[in-house]
Order: sequence, then structure tokens, then C-alpha cells
Amino acid sequence: MALFKTVALEFVNQLNKNTMSEKIGIEITEIGEDYLRGRMPVDDRTVQPFGILHGGASAALAETLGSIAGTMVLDPEKEYCVGMEINANHIRSVKSGFVYGTARPIHIGGKTQVWEIRIEDEKQRLVCISRLTLAVLLRREQMTK
Repeated sequence: MALFKTVALEFVNQLNKNTMSEKIGIEITEIGEDYLRGRMPVDDRTVQPFGILHGGASAALAETLGSIAGTMVLDPEKEYCVGMEINANHIRSVKSGFVYGTARPIHIGGKTQVWEIRIEDEKQRLVCISRLTLAVLLRREQMTK
């Protein structure tokens, strides 16, 4: 059984319009039954002064993928999610090309969610492993019901 509600890839990518994710080139590339996949360029927007992928850019990719994935399992009319904590272990440096992230759920609860995001280079070598904890919040109009 699919974890995610049926959502068009184009719609999901529209969520990044006019956000940091769009500015650094994050693109959602695939929605699976229990995962969300995206990519980010390693270029002048995402490298640190030594010319390698910035750890903060990896964390931004991880939080973007995990947050979108977390939203996709909720009823957006009633709930939304926000990041509570992110952990990122940087394993390998990357100087160019793209990195690809895959978000998979560890825990989907009524009040919290935990997602694992693996970021790999173009040769499928692990670049960063991240864990994101999300808080599930009620929309204001739901609080009065």
C-alpha cells in the first residue's frame, strides 16, 4: 500500500517556487510508494569556499525532501508539519554535478514524524546521511472544532 497520497510531480515542484529550495536548484524527481527523491546541483550556489558541497546545502536538501514527504502523508486541509530537529553526517565531498537525496519514513505518528534522508553523488556513493524530526501541527481552523 502506498504511503503517499497521489500527487503530481509538477505540483510538488511548484511548492518550491519563490523559496530557498528553488534558489539553490532543488528539484523533486521521483515519488515512490514510500519514498521521495530529489536532486540538487553542486555549483556556485551550493559550495563552500574550498569548492566542495556545503554541509548546509546538504542539510537544506534533506530538510526540503523530508518536509515535503512529511506533508504528503497528511491531510493538508487539517494539518501541516514543521522541522523540529535535523542531524546530518557528512561522509564524502563532492565538487561538481548533482547530488541525489532519498527521504524514507522511520516513524509516522500523529504528533511527530521521523525521516531518514540519504544523499548520494552521481556514482551512488553516500555523501550525507540525515535524520529529520517533524512536528505535526493542526491548522488554526481545526483547533476551534
